[in-house]
Amino acid sequence: MGMTTAGAARGQISVEEWWEQFHRRGPYALLALSTVISALSMNAFGMTRAERYTAGALVVAAVALQLCWGRIERGLPVRGREPSAAGLVYYCVRTVIAFVLTWLNPLFAIYAVLGYFDSGHLLPRRAVRAGLLVYAVIMSGSQSGGLPPDGILQWALFAGLLLLNGSLTLVFAHLGRRESEVAAERSATITALEQANARLEQALEENAGLHAQLLVQAREAGVADERRRLAAEIHDTIAQGLTGIIAQLQVVSAASDPELAREHLTRAADLARHSLGEARRSVRNLGPSALEHNTLAEALKKTVAQWSDRTGVRAGFTVTGTEEPLHDEVAATLLRIAEEALANTARHAAADRAGVTLSYMGHEITLDVRDDGRGFDPLVPRPRSGSNGFGLDGMRARAERMAGTVTVESEVGGGTAVSARVPLVRHAGADHHPDRRR
Repeated sequence: MGMTTAGAARGQISVEEWWEQFHRRGPYALLALSTVISALSMNAFGMTRAERYTAGALVVAAVALQLCWGRIERGLPVRGREPSAAGLVYYCVRTVIAFVLTWLNPLFAIYAVLGYFDSGHLLPRRAVRAGLLVYAVIMSGSQSGGLPPDGILQWALFAGLLLLNGSLTLVFAHLGRRESEVAAERSATITALEQANARLEQALEENAGLHAQLLVQAREAGVADERRRLAAEIHDTIAQGLTGIIAQLQVVSAASDPELAREHLTRAADLARHSLGEARRSVRNLGPSALEHNTLAEALKKTVAQWSDRTGVRAGFTVTGTEEPLHDEVAATLLRIAEEALANTARHAAADRAGVTLSYMGHEITLDVRDDGRGFDPLVPRPRSGSNGFGLDGMRARAERMAGTVTVESEVGGGTAVSARVPLVRHAGADHHPDRRR
C-alpha cells in the first residue's frame, strides 16, 4: 500500500496507461525518427528526386492519417475491447504507407514497426496473422537491404529473414491470443464470482427474514404450548381438587353426625390446600425460575429431590458425559419434559423407584426418565381427557420445536421409560469448560 502511494506521488503510471500513451503518441515519434534518419541517408540509398518528394508526401499523409484516427478513436469504446471498421481502415491505410515508405528507404521500417504492436486490437481476430505477416515482409525487406531484393544473394537473405520474422510473428500472435483467452476466462470468473456473491447476499437476506419469521412462529408455538400445559394442569389438579371439595361439602351438608361432618370438612380443607399448592406450582412454571441461578443439571437434581420428597417415591439423578453450557430454550425444554414425565409417574405409575439421567453426547443431549410402575400399553389410545392426553403430546411438541424427539417405552407391569433427544445448542455467551464433569 505504501509503495503504491509513493509511486503515485512520484508520477508513476500503470502498464495499461503506458501502452495507452504509446499508442497515442508513439506513431508521431517513430514517424519523426524514421523521417530524420531516412533524410540523412537518402544519398546512401540513392533516392531520386521523385522518390524524395513521394516520401515527403507520404510522411504528410501519415501525419494527417494519425490526426484523423486520433479524433475518431476518442469517440470509440475503450481500446482493446472490440475491433472496429474505422480501426481496420486505419490499419490498412497505414500499412500501405509504411510499405511504400520502406520500399523507398529501408530505414522507414522504424515507423513500420508499429504494425506489430496494435494489430491485436485494430484487426479482427482472423485477420491478425495476415496483418503480422505483411509486416514481416516489410521488416524482412528492410533488414535484407531494401525492397525489391537485388540479386540472388539478397533474395536468399530476404527469404531467410522472412522465414524468421514470420515464425516469430506467428509465435507472438499465438502467445497474445492465449493471453487474451486467459484474460477473458479470468474476467468471466470474476463476473461469475460477483454474481455468486450477489446471490449469496440475497440468500442471506432471505434467510434473515425466514429466521425472524421462525422466531415469531416459535414464540407463538410456545404460547400455545404453555396454554395447553396450563389446561392440562388445571384439568388434572385444580379442577379435580375442586370437584373433590364440592363432593366433601355435599356430604357435610347432608350429614347429621358432627364427627362425620368434621372429618369431611378436614378432607375438603386438605384438598383445598393441595389445589392451592398445585395452582401456585402452575404459575411458577410459566417461567423456568429453577434455571435462573442453576445449570440444567443442578435444576434437574433439585427437581428430582423435591419430587421424591413430595411423592415418597425413591428417585435418583445421574449426569453422564461432559457438561456443556446450554442455550436457555434447550435447558428449559428438557426441564419441562422432566417435570411432565415425573408428574405422570406420580399420578399414574404407582412406582416404588424412579430415575432421571441427563447425557451429554457430543452434538446432542438426551434425557431419560424411568420408573418401575404399573406401565401401560403404548399401542392402546389414551383418552384426551386424562393427563396423558396432554402430557405426552406436550413433551413431544416441546422436543419438536427444538428439532428433537420424544420416545416412550412401556409395558403393562413393566414400568415406563421416557427418552427425549434434542440437539446440543450451546449458550452463546457462556464459557466452555471441557474438564467440567459432574
